[in-house]
Amino acid sequence: MTSVVVLDYGTGNIHSAAKALEQAGADVTLTSDRKVALEADGLVVPGVGAFSAVMKSLKDVYGDEIIDRRLAGGRPVLGICVGMQIMFEHGVERGVDTEGLGEWPGTVTQLKAPVLPHMGWNTVEAPEDSVLFRGLADERFYFVHSYAAQEWTLDVQPPFPAPHLTWADHGGRFLAAIENGPLTATQFHPEKSGEAGIRLLSNWLESLRTS
Repeated sequence: MTSVVVLDYGTGNIHSAAKALEQAGADVTLTSDRKVALEADGLVVPGVGAFSAVMKSLKDVYGDEIIDRRLAGGRPVLGICVGMQIMFEHGVERGVDTEGLGEWPGTVTQLKAPVLPHMGWNTVEAPEDSVLFRGLADERFYFVHSYAAQEWTLDVQPPFPAPHLTWADHGGRFLAAIENGPLTATQFHPEKSGEAGIRLLSNWLESLRTS
């Protein structure tokens, strides 16, 4: 069975994420233990709430170091919702600019939609060669957010493979998911997205087995 740690740093839907991953076929542990988190086949970083609060809680358990160490070694990490946003360089919320993990360039900003938060089911535009969305064309996923990364500026050169970028729209286009080497992230909540979310997590788990 594929071992997955859901990083327990005091924020995020850790129990619902763990349950969904178990349904998808993973052996799941909820912990912030550095050794266990580094040795697992996959690490999931959920996130709910303000960018700044998530970053503080993450650093309190040295989650930033765990994520960086895993990615440096090519070990898979999946960020969910604010767990995706903190992978960027900065997040700006209500005038507060907070430094993120800097795994990707760019700043997370408020959506330009007349109604916020963006809450509910939405379709996404995934590339045909996406591993994460394999077999999930035209499916809908569950979003709850007011902020997102709305542009992609990382220039990946060969021999490194180009990232798979998935987009959605709510008052304008924003990144709904990113597959970039060992780092994968979704702005939506797979654990709240019903059968489609379970199948997406199964696709991610399968990628761990074949990587």
